[in-house]
Amino acid sequence: MLDREGLFKLCDENGFLRQPEAWTVDIAKAFATEEGIELTEAHWQIIGLLQSFYASFGDSPANRALVNFVKQHLGPEQGRSIYLMKLFPGSPARVGSRIAGLPKPKNCL
Repeated sequence: MLDREGLFKLCDENGFLRQPEAWTVDIAKAFATEEGIELTEAHWQIIGLLQSFYASFGDSPANRALVNFVKQHLGPEQGRSIYLMKLFPGSPARVGSRIAGLPKPKNCL
């Protein structure tokens, strides 16, 4: 697993990977640890959808777009803000995108 210094060197000033193609499972686990998240299968499912969104649209999703994308692919039970907030507290789009190795969503603080 990456140490904190090694991870820091890969990140921009907002803590997101400079190069999404550098993403690995170990990086995801390190980011999740920093966020206080223990990754489960449900997390990995959303991480995969975040990466799919980025591959399709060239940007990280805003929260509303993420909810709609999840709803479209996984159904109404998982495609809800409350579900995503439980997995990625604070801002599911921001936290999830960071763990998924994607750029910071444009409308996130």
